[in-house]
Amino acid sequence: MAERLDHTGTLSPEHPGLTKPAKPPLYVSAKNETVRMFDSDFMEFFSRVHPATPLILYLPVVGLMLYVAIWRQGFPVFVVVGLFLLGMLLWTLLEYLIHRYIFHYEPKTRVGKRLHYIIHGVHHDYPNDARRLVMPPSVSVPLAFLFYGMFLLIFDVCYDMLHYATHHFPMKRGVLLWLKQYHLRHHYKDDHVGYGISSPLWDHVFRTTRR
Repeated sequence: MAERLDHTGTLSPEHPGLTKPAKPPLYVSAKNETVRMFDSDFMEFFSRVHPATPLILYLPVVGLMLYVAIWRQGFPVFVVVGLFLLGMLLWTLLEYLIHRYIFHYEPKTRVGKRLHYIIHGVHHDYPNDARRLVMPPSVSVPLAFLFYGMFLLIFDVCYDMLHYATHHFPMKRGVLLWLKQYHLRHHYKDDHVGYGISSPLWDHVFRTTRR
């Protein structure tokens, strides 16, 4: 992981605008607790997102898309299902690539380290922070438009809900338990492997599974 903020509870000259958490260095929380990241109340407010936000924001859009595809455009159901499965495959690849090469990129500059902490570093320090597990609309809405053709709206909801569930739902048996354990090992065992969250497929393809 890239270098994290020093945790002394005071403002960092290396990361202006960010408040240092009052915790020891490289602290990794195992509880549902949070940390203040910004001096600005405005920025701090919008850095937190209720887990129901993706459902409220995107499910109506997904329903509209399905209505247009099946009833307005007349696509056969098997075509819609096929596109759904293709979108799922492409999403798992996109999820893997973003997580591995963007979220886990280790920047060298002061600004790069600051951005890394905001984007993903804070999630590794506080992995169970319930208000910082789903993507803020300020990020997910532009991404949704960018990847509109791949049905990202559907899979963004699936990803957010599964990611939230792996940190906060019991998931005591079967495939869900296995996915939960797989992702939590990324947090508590080795964060250089296991980048897939909703599927380990691309970890196997790119050989980043745990040995």
